[in-house]
Amino acid sequence: MADDWVLTLLLPGVLLTIDIVIRCIAVAVVPVNRRPSSAMAWLLAVFFIPYLGALLFLFIGDPKLPSGRRTKQREINRLILDATRGMDLVAEDHPWPPWLPGVVQLNRNLGAMPLVGGNRAEVVDDYETAIRAMADEVRRARHYVHAEFYILARDATTEPFFEALADAVRRGVVVRVLFDHIGSLRMPGYRRTIRHLTEIGVIWHPMLPVQLHRGRYQRPDLRNHRKLLVVDAEVAWVGSQNMVDRSYNHRGNRRRGLQWQDLMVRMEGPVVSGVDALFLTDWYSETDELLEQEIEPVTLPAGVATLECQVVPSGPGFEGENNLRLFNTLLYSAQERISIVSPYFVPDESMLFAITTAAQRGLSVELFVSEIGDQLLVHYAQRSYYETLLRAGVRIFRYPAPYVLHDKHMIIDDVVSVVGSSNMDIRSFILDLEVSVMVCGKDFAADLRRISGGYRERSTELFLKEWMQRSHRHRLLENLARLTSALQ
Repeated sequence: MADDWVLTLLLPGVLLTIDIVIRCIAVAVVPVNRRPSSAMAWLLAVFFIPYLGALLFLFIGDPKLPSGRRTKQREINRLILDATRGMDLVAEDHPWPPWLPGVVQLNRNLGAMPLVGGNRAEVVDDYETAIRAMADEVRRARHYVHAEFYILARDATTEPFFEALADAVRRGVVVRVLFDHIGSLRMPGYRRTIRHLTEIGVIWHPMLPVQLHRGRYQRPDLRNHRKLLVVDAEVAWVGSQNMVDRSYNHRGNRRRGLQWQDLMVRMEGPVVSGVDALFLTDWYSETDELLEQEIEPVTLPAGVATLECQVVPSGPGFEGENNLRLFNTLLYSAQERISIVSPYFVPDESMLFAITTAAQRGLSVELFVSEIGDQLLVHYAQRSYYETLLRAGVRIFRYPAPYVLHDKHMIIDDVVSVVGSSNMDIRSFILDLEVSVMVCGKDFAADLRRISGGYRERSTELFLKEWMQRSHRHRLLENLARLTSALQ
């Protein structure tokens, strides 16, 4: 009984001491090399829920990949010039904006990829057409196929692509496939998909597999979000579309009638080497196998208008936030108009200032987002920025339900465009491996402008007076979601 009495007296003091120690350590450790908003969010979590907050920080507080993977990234960057031929094809006589060389140099310094000329690109914004076209591409392969998708699932919609993979293997083509471990694992039929890949002879690996044993742990929500396809170093596809049915095959999505609206770009020319180099980087990271790239010189028919393109890789394997720096630089460089399409728009302070400053400079700035969201917290966090954007003069267009506008592109002054897998949210800036391609060319920008014009026709514009009439409950949810989005 005496022992119980002593324990009863001591326990509160011990817990209080531990609580104080946790808070003191958090103040010293959490802000180190972390953006202020993220540090503040983590400190609030630790101060309000010290034990749970501390455990979460230990589990998901480090936004960097393990040192071994970062070393491989630096290794491959040193070899990247050998895998990206065509620098000498850049046209010197184009009347490009005077600010463009600085943007090119920024991308070069951060991601190692050069700007290359002599390319052409075709935009495909129909979901099933894109899958069939990629399948046809695979059927024409002679040497190799490199496919990499955040989500890879075999279903009725993607069956033509899987049939094309099997046909390519039968013809002696080497087929390598990468898919994100968690992104694909969440899809119905995951085990059937990987079993089928094995049966048809595809060489496959999951990207960033979750490993919890000693020495192999990495933050489980660091994901590879890239979507790309390379065939024989001659053709590359990049964009926002996963290799899965438009409903993502989830029962809840089907019940709500959700359909994803995406965009893919087919590219030919030297830029294909840059896209392939990115696949080789990820393959090396997952398998320790550094593939030798055999690329034949690319020639295009005379008289075909060509584009200058630069691949911009980003993610926790790099020291800087490559995609965020590119987006912000373009926003500040723009002189006339800016068009942004992003399914998850949760900017950090720097991007919020860049986009509102552009509108306040008198530029025409439009933002296309979804009316509904498939991720509740992200959707409400996004909504929390609408008032600030509208007050600054940004026009917001909401794409109607039941479609999830998943396309990701930016157009600057109808001359420079960026397309790829990157959202404009903190997750894509810090936690996800992404691929973007900066394209210089008025015709390509016009194609994207035509697509965003179609979005505008189907969308409803949001106005400040209407937005200010939303309920207090929604405002509370938005503020809470905005706070949690900073926990990176």
